[in-house]
Amino acid sequence: MLKGIIIKGISGFYYVEVGDKIYECKARGLFRKKNITPLVGDRVSISVVDEDTKKGVVEEIHPRVSELVRPPIANVEKVIITFSIKEPNPNMSLLDKFIIFSEKENLEVVIVLSKIDLDEDGEITKAIKEEFENIGYKVIAVSTMTGENIDKVEEELEDSISVFAGQSGVGKSSILNAIEPDFRLETAEISKKLGRGKHTTRHAQLYKIGKNAIIADTPGFSSFELNNIEIEELQEYFIEFEKYADCRFGSKCIHKNEPGCGVKEAVEEGNISKRRYESYLHILDEINSLRGKFKRKL
Repeated sequence: MLKGIIIKGISGFYYVEVGDKIYECKARGLFRKKNITPLVGDRVSISVVDEDTKKGVVEEIHPRVSELVRPPIANVEKVIITFSIKEPNPNMSLLDKFIIFSEKENLEVVIVLSKIDLDEDGEITKAIKEEFENIGYKVIAVSTMTGENIDKVEEELEDSISVFAGQSGVGKSSILNAIEPDFRLETAEISKKLGRGKHTTRHAQLYKIGKNAIIADTPGFSSFELNNIEIEELQEYFIEFEKYADCRFGSKCIHKNEPGCGVKEAVEEGNISKRRYESYLHILDEINSLRGKFKRKL
């Protein structure tokens, strides 16, 4: 058998790169019986059915280092979370949710703010950049129109498997085109009626940049729900809460209604972003409503 990596999956066909060759493969029925779906990024072993037409079968999926649900992709080490300053306006709640998913999977987070050329006085860019840099995240503000800081994004991609993720129309494909023009990825105008972009990327796909970088462009989207996180664990993914979590209720404190909560005091004192805390409460309520019933009511 040959070993390779799935670089694209469309309608039940998996395109596996083995050296300088790409094989179109179907997955063994055994995976379906075990409720296992091959993902882009999976390291796999394949058997060759026809070498001339490069047809094969995925026989084995090797253990995954990480697995994202949305976008569905495996073995990512770094997430390039991309949001635009304008057109569409930044959806901060969605940005927080992307970070939660990334933290849950122990992935390195880099936030890219795109279309900064549309921020005439730079105030929107400055505010978002400061908020997340104060937490400890790396933030890169870029423009594909001027080329500003595109090189810094490229540096972040070196020696890692990275995924670009973000809402529709923020310019993920444009950034990749700016880094490697040969990609020629499709881009689209922003819908004036909806205020968001059209989905020009229709499936997750891996691309190589240089010798040491593998990246994934993924379909954009405007919303998703957190349905695999428990109420008590949510606070773990708001990393700025950690040093203020010395509360009367200890690890059971969810930083909402408890008196003497260190996190709430930090918000009042300006040491934790009020917007981030309000986002935490909103997501907490969202998780609660999704669960329906919990052992411990809020």
